[in-house]
Amino acid sequence: MYEASLPPWTASCAILRCMSLNTIELTSGPAPQASIIILHGLGADGEDFVPICHELDLSAAGPVRYVLPSAPAIPVSINGGYVMRAWYDIRQPGQGPREDEAGLRQSQQAIHALIEREIAQGIPASRIVLMGFSQGCAMALMTGLRYPQRLAGIVALSGYLPLLDTTAAERHEANIHTPIFMAHGQDDDVVLMSRGTQSRDHLASLGHAIDWHDYPMDHTLCLEEVQDLQAWLNQVLAST
Repeated sequence: MYEASLPPWTASCAILRCMSLNTIELTSGPAPQASIIILHGLGADGEDFVPICHELDLSAAGPVRYVLPSAPAIPVSINGGYVMRAWYDIRQPGQGPREDEAGLRQSQQAIHALIEREIAQGIPASRIVLMGFSQGCAMALMTGLRYPQRLAGIVALSGYLPLLDTTAAERHEANIHTPIFMAHGQDDDVVLMSRGTQSRDHLASLGHAIDWHDYPMDHTLCLEEVQDLQAWLNQVLAST
């Protein structure tokens, strides 16, 4: 993971609970005008992206609330049933259906509730970005495309589109034109870039606007990626 040098931070930080998800909240100033919900990868937790929140300069978009939930701890089949934080199970070949559809849909509902909570606190859906890394990327794409109100944007980092074959039928028309930032490491050996480009191409074939980036890195983030993401976030939040 890219390590940021943390500037002075004037935000408040609180531990919250939403649909059984332990959730960290950071704000870059009083009276936030936008929210970014960030979903971590397999085995991580809400703390994982705190340094990135500090590093991002989104002053052009006004004060921002960052919402960083932690996935529940569940047995993960591909890791021998070891219990870790995960948005859904990952199965070994031959263990039944490759994708854990029930787990995916359960997490979708919990993330949907996080979006609803931000709206209840006065942030319109059009000022909310859903962002995720690896497994979190899968959940950001799945939930964002199906959400019934238009979001400001979806950020998909080093991951893929789950339940790919049901996306066309289940996506909501409200988010057909929502901008999507997708980024992947060229040397990623955890989620191969070919799976990311397959997801990109499928979404593009359905008419979604994809801003694609790839970098000479493995399953992580890099400085150039964070800078590109910052520019994209300022653009989509300034235009909503």
